[in-house]
Amino acid sequence: MSPSTAPARARERVATSLHAAVTGPRLLLAVKTAVAVGLAWTVARYLPGVTDDHPYYAPLGALISMHPTLMDSMKSSLQTLAALATGMLLALLVVFTVGPNVWTLALVAGIGVLLSGTGWFGIGREYIAVAAVFVLIIGGHDAEAYSLSYLVPMAVGLVIGLVINLLVAPRTFSATASARVEGYRRELASHLDGIGEALETAWPPERTGWTEGADALETTARDVRAALAEADRSRRGNPRAIGGRHGTGAAHARLETLESIAVRVRDISDALEDVVRDRPGGFPIDESLIPAIARACRAVAAAIADLGQDDKEAHRTRAAAAQAVRRLVDELEAGHASARSILGPGVLVATHLRRIVVLLHVRAGEEGR
Repeated sequence: MSPSTAPARARERVATSLHAAVTGPRLLLAVKTAVAVGLAWTVARYLPGVTDDHPYYAPLGALISMHPTLMDSMKSSLQTLAALATGMLLALLVVFTVGPNVWTLALVAGIGVLLSGTGWFGIGREYIAVAAVFVLIIGGHDAEAYSLSYLVPMAVGLVIGLVINLLVAPRTFSATASARVEGYRRELASHLDGIGEALETAWPPERTGWTEGADALETTARDVRAALAEADRSRRGNPRAIGGRHGTGAAHARLETLESIAVRVRDISDALEDVVRDRPGGFPIDESLIPAIARACRAVAAAIADLGQDDKEAHRTRAAAAQAVRRLVDELEAGHASARSILGPGVLVATHLRRIVVLLHVRAGEEGR
């Protein structure tokens, strides 16, 4: 990266981060969190008994309970309560036996850290040691009363947060995840089209930008899988998803197809890159096949771009892709006596492109039902 582009990249990252912070779902979460914290503080101040000694734990509970999805909110609330109760029980066990001192304080802190590593308490795992230490240090010999004044306001705050999150249900992320899948489809099509375009210019191709984009396909696939997983979580227990609304089944099926295509596109990219960069493991390519490979790559890329479409134009695009691959296979068969035609990357490219065409036709048949 040149010095002149570094500030531009930095500004772009800052702008992207700021945009992510002020999206609609994030703003809604911020408003709900503010309401939950304020309400929890107000309610906690009127709790009877010893619980009114530490009302500030209620807003903390409300903060912990607020997440973009209802399932995450419920899970984090239950995990936090379980962790707090476990830490307090550890501390009370010490109080009722040997009593609090520097050694028992260190012991319960260590045990709390060990328990947090079990994975049983999820997001609340750090509160085991915190609760145990707080009860021993602040509660002291009045540990029972302090535990109650700690746990009850926290529980109240958690419940208030959950109720608000349920009353103003967060949107599902199904549409966002579907958009990410479509973006992945366009990226795959663009990558394969870039290979064909580069091969059309000269051999070896002067433009090798496509060789650097293959690894990015796997990164994008991981991001898309994460987006779909978040969309699935956002639907669980969400009133907006009642009746199967905002389903993600079609997006999952399309991503599965795209991932199968991506494996073959990366293999095509790697095989041709081996030849372009003259790597030791690469086979030589019959240069007479280059035009046919370029046409086939571009035709199949166009068919990938139309994945999910069922109109006449999409049918013509898939038929053109199948025809371009057939021509490549014919040229390979015509030169079958040549060892480089048999072992070269032309065979691998043709095999993968034909498999992609089959996948596209199968998917088009399934989505057209």
